[in-house]
Amino acid sequence: MFQKIFVVVVSFMMIVPSFASDSRLKVDFPPMMREHMLSNMRDHLLALQEITHNLSIKQFDKAAEVAEQRLGMSSMNSHGASHMGKIMPKEMSMIGTNMHKAASQFAVTAKDAEIDGGLEKAFAALSQVMKQCVACHSAFKVHD
Repeated sequence: MFQKIFVVVVSFMMIVPSFASDSRLKVDFPPMMREHMLSNMRDHLLALQEITHNLSIKQFDKAAEVAEQRLGMSSMNSHGASHMGKIMPKEMSMIGTNMHKAASQFAVTAKDAEIDGGLEKAFAALSQVMKQCVACHSAFKVHD
């Protein structure tokens, strides 16, 4: 039964992209800034992986540290937010700022989870970070 379901799901995944059109707004950055942004996003993805790993082993303080230093408001200077934000569409910049704010809020929530032992609030806060990632990647693209 599982094998049949797997085949149907994989078949569907192969068909759907050919029908879907990409309606995201293409944002044209100068090549060096584009590469900088893509590098930042790859680091964001790695940070999310490190955060979820740390949550899984109940290293809440480490998850909070990674979130704040690599994704939170504290990370904006290291990501070049001041010069990147100037040429982004306003909506893209707002989503990015909301992601950084959500990551800082997650860091606080993760530290609280260390005290009360609750992963539910930590994962709910982390979901708010990832919600911003999904919003941006659903609305914008930087290459064809």
